[in-house]
Amino acid sequence: MESIKQQHILSISEPSIAEFKEIIRDIATNPNITALKEHIQHNNSSRYYHCLCVSYYTYYICKKLRLDYISAARGAMLHDFYYYDWRNKKVEGQKKFHAFRHPSIALKNALDIFELNDKEKDIIKKHMWPLTIKFPSYPESYIVTLVDKYCATIEFFKSTKKY
Repeated sequence: MESIKQQHILSISEPSIAEFKEIIRDIATNPNITALKEHIQHNNSSRYYHCLCVSYYTYYICKKLRLDYISAARGAMLHDFYYYDWRNKKVEGQKKFHAFRHPSIALKNALDIFELNDKEKDIIKKHMWPLTIKFPSYPESYIVTLVDKYCATIEFFKSTKKY
């Protein structure tokens, strides 16, 4: 019995940067997505970098937990796929309602370019839970939600750190 357990454990592949890059390659190299490098997300980090970080940590956690790490990484890479500056006070309600509306905008933008499965759609649409009210439908969606908050917190504190 012990050797069967060991064989099973050995058959689980470890997360790898190369595998991660291959999973998101079509998304990460799409010109509409690379344009997010020009948009600030949290303080000094670009929206592209933020999505990439959320995607990689999500991939890593989901792979370790034997969840659907492919859909999770792809959905996470698209979770903030919008172009406007939510800090722009000149546009009425932009900052006030951003947290509630940008998941739907990101999902629409993603569907205009990519074919998504139900899990990827759920990840994008519900990554701002509990603000989005409806509960995520998949464990992977919850992971993206938590990783997104973690990455945003790290990005915020990195920019406030004094040297």
